[in-house]
Amino acid sequence: MGFIALGINHKTASVDLREKVAFLPESLPHSLQTVCARTGISELAIVSTCNRTEFYTVAEQIEPLLVWLSQERQIASHELKQSLYHHQEQQAVRHLMRVASGLDSMVLGEPQIFGQVKMAYQHAQQAGTVGQQLERVFQQTFAAVKRVRTETAIGANPVSIGFAAVQLAKQIFTDLTKANALLVGAGEMISLVAKHLKEQGIKHITIANRSLERAEALAVELGGAKTVLLSDLADVIHHADIVISCTGSQLPIIGKGMVERALKKRRYQPIFMVDIAVPRDIEPQVDDLEDVYLYTVDDLENTIEENRRSRQQAAQQAEQLIEQCTLQFAQDQRAQAANGLVVAYRQQVEQLRLAELLKAQQLLAQGGNPHEVLERLSRNLANKLMHAPSVQLKQAAANNAQDKLLWAADLLGIEKH
Repeated sequence: MGFIALGINHKTASVDLREKVAFLPESLPHSLQTVCARTGISELAIVSTCNRTEFYTVAEQIEPLLVWLSQERQIASHELKQSLYHHQEQQAVRHLMRVASGLDSMVLGEPQIFGQVKMAYQHAQQAGTVGQQLERVFQQTFAAVKRVRTETAIGANPVSIGFAAVQLAKQIFTDLTKANALLVGAGEMISLVAKHLKEQGIKHITIANRSLERAEALAVELGGAKTVLLSDLADVIHHADIVISCTGSQLPIIGKGMVERALKKRRYQPIFMVDIAVPRDIEPQVDDLEDVYLYTVDDLENTIEENRRSRQQAAQQAEQLIEQCTLQFAQDQRAQAANGLVVAYRQQVEQLRLAELLKAQQLLAQGGNPHEVLERLSRNLANKLMHAPSVQLKQAAANNAQDKLLWAADLLGIEKH
C-alpha cells in the first residue's frame, strides 16, 4: 500500500462543489472513523478549508473512497472525478508539503493553511487514523514547512489589503496593544482587518456600522468589541488612534470637518487612517490635515504589488527546498524499507552464532582443548557466513555479471586491487 493524496481545490472545483465536499472541523474525528470503517482504510487525514478538501491516506486504490464520498455527499461520480486530482507516493508527499507551505494557496505563501494542516493531523490522531506511514509523512512535512518559513521570505510581506493595512499600523505604532482602533463597516474586509488586529494584540476595538446587529455579530467573533451606529461616528472618532474604513457607501462618510473636530478634542494627537473602500469613505482633503496620516487602497496596492514580486522570488526558493525535502523523504523511505531485511539477516547470523557456540560449549564440557575448540568455532562460523555470498559471487562471475560483482564488492567492503 502506498501514500496517496486526492482532493479538490479552488483551481479545480466550483464553490458549489467545494461546499458539498467540505467537512466541518468538529465533525472530522467522527467522519474519519466512518470513512475508515466503510472503506477498509486504516490511515487517513482530511484537510478541509473554504478553498480545498483533500484526503491523505495509505491505500492500494482510491475507488472505495470516491464511492463513499459520492454516496455520502450525493454527488454524481462523474462530476466528482472531473474536478478531482490525485497524487501517489513521492508526488503526494511533495503536494502535501507545497500545500502546508502555502505554495498551492490562492494567496501565495499565506500562513493560515499550515495551521489548518496541523489541525487535520490532530483530528486524525484523535480519531486513531494516523499510522506509521502517515506519522512519518506529516512529521517530515512540518519540518519542511519550518525550513521554508525560516530560510525564505515567503511569509514576510503582506499580499492582502486587510493584512497590509494592519502591517502599516504596526510600523507606525510601536505598541499596538495600547492603541484604540475604530473600524468603520462590518463586511468581509473589515472582518479580516479586525482579526489581524486581534492577532497583533490590540485590545481596544470599536466597530461602527449601519446595522448594529452585524457589528455586534462581528464583536462576538472577535471575543469582545464596542459597537456603535454609523450615525454616531462623529461622537466616537476622537477616541481612535487608528481608523480603518471599508463600507459600501457611494459618498464619503468621514469628512475633513469631522476629523478636524476630532483632532481638536484629541489635542492634536495624530490619527492613522486607512481608507480601503472603493468608492472612498474618507474625503481626500483629510490628507491636508497636519496630524493625520491617511492611506488609500492605491497606496496599499503599490506596497502589495512589490510584496507579490518578493513572494514570487521567495516561492522559487521554497519550491527548491520542498524538492530537497521530498527527495530526502523518499531516500529515508527506501532506507526504511530495508529495515526488515536487516533484521532478518541479523536473526540469521544470530542463529548461526548460537548453534556454533552450543557446539563449542559441548566440546569444552567433554574435555576438548580450548584452543582447538575456539579455532573450530571461528572457522565454522566464518565458512557458514561466507557460503551464500561465495556461491552468488561465483554464479555472477560465470554469467559475466560485472555490475553485480562490483556491487557485491562495495556491499562486502572488499578493497579493489
